[in-house]
This record gives sequence, structure tokens and C-alpha cells, in this order.
Amino acid sequence: MNITRLPRISAPLLTLGASAFLVLAYNLNFWKTFVSATGGAQLGNLPVYLGAFVALVLLFNAILTLVNFRFVIKPVLIALFLCASAASYFMNQYGVVIDAAMVQNVVETDPREAHELLSWDMVRTVTLLGVLPSLLVWWLPLRFPPIRRDLLVKAGTVALSLLAVVALLILLFKTLAPAVREHRELRFLLTPTNMFQATHGYLKRKWAQPTVLAALGTDAGKGTKWAATPARRTVTVIVVGETARAMNFSLNGYARPTNPLLSKQQGLINFRNVSSCGTATAISVPCLFSNLGRDNYTADDAGRQEGLLDVLKHAGLDVLWRDNNSGCKGTCDRVRFEDMSKAVAGDPLCDGEECYDERLLRGLPEMIRDSKKDLVIVLHQKGSHGPAYWKRYPAGFGKFGPVCQTNELEQCSRESIVAAYDNTILYTDYFLSKTIDLLRTVATDSGVDTSLLYFSDHGESLGEKNMYLHGAPYMFSPSEQRSVPMMTWLSAGYRERFHIDNNCLAARADQAFSHDNVFHTVLGMLNISTAVYNPKLDIAHPCSR
Repeated sequence: MNITRLPRISAPLLTLGASAFLVLAYNLNFWKTFVSATGGAQLGNLPVYLGAFVALVLLFNAILTLVNFRFVIKPVLIALFLCASAASYFMNQYGVVIDAAMVQNVVETDPREAHELLSWDMVRTVTLLGVLPSLLVWWLPLRFPPIRRDLLVKAGTVALSLLAVVALLILLFKTLAPAVREHRELRFLLTPTNMFQATHGYLKRKWAQPTVLAALGTDAGKGTKWAATPARRTVTVIVVGETARAMNFSLNGYARPTNPLLSKQQGLINFRNVSSCGTATAISVPCLFSNLGRDNYTADDAGRQEGLLDVLKHAGLDVLWRDNNSGCKGTCDRVRFEDMSKAVAGDPLCDGEECYDERLLRGLPEMIRDSKKDLVIVLHQKGSHGPAYWKRYPAGFGKFGPVCQTNELEQCSRESIVAAYDNTILYTDYFLSKTIDLLRTVATDSGVDTSLLYFSDHGESLGEKNMYLHGAPYMFSPSEQRSVPMMTWLSAGYRERFHIDNNCLAARADQAFSHDNVFHTVLGMLNISTAVYNPKLDIAHPCSR
């Protein structure tokens, strides 16, 4: 492009034009939600829409004016356009919102998961809305007034813009106030301010002054029920599922037979009404392994104290975390950790890029047989993590179809997306059933009392309300992202040892539970005596003689 052919424009005009472009080009979801929040698209609301648009343009213009200096404004605008184009793509494509938790998800996602989110459609979007406007800004000749006049113009621009914004808000207050109050998600949808808010919130927590880790449950010990059979060891397997939503389990009434094996497992108790602590792994996993509960959970508080696995260690149990995901989010930092997610050439349980969940079971029978201590083993699944659902299961589990085999979900029908997702649940059914069979065999052959507790970290949106994936702010999240499966299986020896009535547990299957129950249920099932145990939150307590 020949720079001499472009008209030289004043710097204030650039910020005004850039502000209008930001409000229009990157905020499709914001405007759709705003129109819905103000009564829907109707001619009588046109003044509200225009007023809101002008107010946002003037607000952005006031902010950009503060950095409208030579050698500064162009890099700022280019960075904004590139970041906003990527953010708007994910918001439009998957229906997600940008908040501190989403930034944490992005930062803590491993490269393989991040690669699955990349697509040619994203490249096209970023090119059209990010690269091309950035090139125009870079090549555009600007005209700056003398420094003193420039400062006066800037001060006047900021003052007049903000005054106009206030005046518009006063005029539209009657309509805007209830819309903003009832639809708080609007602040997570407005780009690029949502990016700054979210990044600030994440960094504030990340860079908070580290504190000394508070011990938890140091008084923990084995309760009186252990004394009856001191020579018999116990093995408790906790399976942390990934992105499995309860409504796609046929055990919970789903039409497709996604649980053909678990439905035949004798003694399995399936809890049908369970809610998660969060809608993303980075929140749910630290939350459920803490004793804080969802209402009191913050990442800071959880990071300042030990969790469930530490309490089990204090009680003298050997704890192991086996991972086929992107880590334990700090919950297993003080216990043994094995990363099973790294693909190994020639391994039939790996496909070259990642490994299937069955790899978590490799060598487990031998480990249980050879151990001299009571074990708690956490298996962290890859599960149903999207959008590349078709990669989560071996070929033999592609029962439902046709299957979406691209991470560009807009190219697939909703039916093919759901089919691929249901195949991941079918594979999880196989994985859990195989784990139970393994524990049943170990119990019989090696005289070990065994148990399994399974739950997912969060659910998933599959196109309902035009939302996909997960990670929505909890207060605005749909039930698809909060309703999770949970089930338990106890060997006969385990039930006898800890005096747990399976029929009583089965009678509680339809009661409402949540991740808040996990911490105390594990301690109760294992008869761990400690002051941090709350029997009211122990699902098995009413069924323990």
C-alpha cells in the first residue's frame, strides 16, 4: 500500500473511529443480549439502542484519548484489534464469556488442548477483524497538533465525552438500570473492556503475596472401624471426570444407551441430582478437594490451606494422583503424581498426540497388590473435553453418528456434535466399568477392601441457547454446565468393614447433592476421624451403622 495515497487525518478522529469500530465489530453477543434484555427488537426501543451505542463509543473514545500520543496510539490500537478479534471469535463461536476464570483456563490449558481450539475459521476472523484493521492503522498518516494545544484538546475531549456519557445514562436510566441489574453477564460480553477486567482479576490473584500454607486436619487418624480387620488393606479409587454432563448418561434417563456396562454393574449407586462447584476445571477441582464449599470458595482461600488429599496423608494413607489431563490445579502438589498423558510411540492406548483414559489403569493391579499401605488413588480423566470430542475415544467406541470430526463446530450439525460427545460418555462408561471390574478382582484375589467414587468436574453446553463448551460465570451458567454425574461402588468387604448399607445409599440416589459433599463423604467412607469432618455433608453417614 502506498502511504502517500492515504489521507492524513487528525489523531482525535482516529480514536473516535476506532472506538466506533470496537463497539460494532467485536460485540455481536453483547448487542444480542442487550436487545433481549431491553425487551427485544422493536422500533420503539431504537432510541435506547442508539443511545447505548453512542454512550459506549464516547466512553471508549475518552479512554483511548488518554493514550493518543505519537508512537503510542498505533501499537495500542493494533494490540486491541488483534486481541479483541480473537476474543470475539470464541465468544461468537462457542457462546463463552470473558472473565477471570476464563483467563485462568487459557493460561493453564496445556498446548494440546489449546491447539484443538485453533481453526481456519479463527484465522479468517482474526485476519478480517484483527490483521486488516491493524494494517490500516499502521499505514494511516496521522496529524498531531502542537503539544500544548494537543493537551488542551485531549482534556476537552475526555471531559465532553464523559459528560455526554453521563447525560445519556441519565436519559436512558429507566430502561438501562433494570437491564444491567438483571443481566449482569453484559459486563463479561463487552469487548475489549471484558478482557482488561478478566486479566486484572486473574493477575491480582496470581500475583497476590504468597502466604504460609495452613495445615488442615493434622489430627486425622483412622477411626474405630479399622480395628476389626487390621490386616486387610483398603484401596479407594477417586475418578475425576472431565466435562461429563449428567443429562447424557442413560443411567439418568438419557434416551441413548450411553451406559450399557455401568447399568449392569452390581452394587453401583448412581446419584442423579448433583451440581458442580464451578463450570471449569480450574475452579471445580480445587473447590471440591477443599473443605470450603462453593459458597465460601475462593482461589486465594483454597491456595492458602491444605486439602482433602493432605488430610488423608495425615491419617496415614498413601495417596497417588494419576493424570491424563492438564494437571491437578494445585490439589495434588504434596502427594505422589504420575503424568499418564504423554503419548508414547507404539503405545496402543495413545494415538500419537494424546492417550486414552484406559492408560490410567496401566499397572494398577500390580501396584495395589504390591503396596504395603492403604491406598487412595485419584484418576483424572481426559473424559469428554471439547471441542475435539471425536479424539477422546478409540475407534471402537464410535457407536453414535454421524460424528463431527472438526473443532470448527460451526461446520457441523448439532446432531453430529452431540453424537461425538455421546461417544465420549460411552467410552467413560467402559473405563469406569473396567475400573470397577479391576477393583472387584483385586478384592477377591488379594483380599483388599476396594471402593470407587466417580464424579465429573463440570458439565458442557452442546448448542443449547447457542452456547458451546463450558466456563460460563456460575451465576449465569446453564444447567448443562452445572449438572454432573456422580456414582459410587463398594466391594462387599469394604461395606462390611466400614458398616455401610448399600440399600440405604441407593435410597438417597435422587436427593440433591453437590461437590460440597465430596470432601466429607470421602472422609466418612474411610472412617477418618478429624475435626474438619462434617457428617452432615457426608452422603454415606446416614447409611453407616
